[in-house]
Amino acid sequence: MPSPFDGLEVDADLRPTPPAYGFDLDRALSAIVALEASVPEDAFTATTLGTARVGNGIVIGPMGLVLTIGYLVTEAEHVTLTLVGGEQVAAHPLAADPVTGFALVQALEPLDLPVLRLGDSRRLRAGSRIIAAGAGGRAHAAAGRVLTRMPFAGYWEYLLDDAIMTEPAHPHWSGAALIGDGGELMGVGSLMLHRATNAGVAPFNMFVPIERLPPILDDLAQGKAPYPPRPWLGVIGREDGRHVIVVSLSPGGPAARAELRPGDAILAVAGVPVADLAAFYTELWRQGPAGAVIPLTLRREGDVFEVEVRSADRMALLRKPRFN
Repeated sequence: MPSPFDGLEVDADLRPTPPAYGFDLDRALSAIVALEASVPEDAFTATTLGTARVGNGIVIGPMGLVLTIGYLVTEAEHVTLTLVGGEQVAAHPLAADPVTGFALVQALEPLDLPVLRLGDSRRLRAGSRIIAAGAGGRAHAAAGRVLTRMPFAGYWEYLLDDAIMTEPAHPHWSGAALIGDGGELMGVGSLMLHRATNAGVAPFNMFVPIERLPPILDDLAQGKAPYPPRPWLGVIGREDGRHVIVVSLSPGGPAARAELRPGDAILAVAGVPVADLAAFYTELWRQGPAGAVIPLTLRREGDVFEVEVRSADRMALLRKPRFN
């Protein structure tokens, strides 16, 4: 049975080789499965994330508990896991956490696969050896290194204070496993980004650190939201070096209803100046729980003015997993 990642193999000279590691490499890699999710066309995230999503999952529990990245399974109705041998198993999405980006799914049949032990990525530094691994064994794993650790602010109102950046870039990074020198799980793949180098532009990957998982693992496994809902505006923004610029708005979202427009510059939140996305989100989330009224200072076509936006709970707009 073909893998969803056939044709996306890692270059042979980048693949890890067993003698270089003090753990059973092939056993560890077999704990990573391909994940395919289908989402209804009328789902809130269908227009931005698509209705057919493909990525990876990592077996972290002996009863078929699988960790992945949240955007793959948000609002999913059906999830299928493909094992390294090609076998397919149906799975059920349990919960996705917008704060960390993690999500859990539960296999509906025994997987009979090894469990990848959770590590602690805080010991990883720039230059640390890692393996970035997708489903499919050694042909889909890349031996690499940590490029840096840094805060990351995503345009979808997401902020991670200590993201792990790695190279070389993995060709199917979504939900991929970041494996440390001891064979433990250090992070989960989220994005491919790009940086300027002397040779041009080079891709690299962003991973969410695994130590963010244990405090919320029990809640996610029970299908519960681990954190109170944050205020959400539905602003897709970018930085211009001085302010946050509105690029687009979520249709029907709070900012759209308050008649913010693409091109507006967000100068301050509740009177506190914000020069970048991280500052914008930090001040936004300080204003109270979801539903709080958010005072914004905007600049539009040379005019500076105040506007109040009643925030919302983004998760309330999403389809919830159905437990049968």
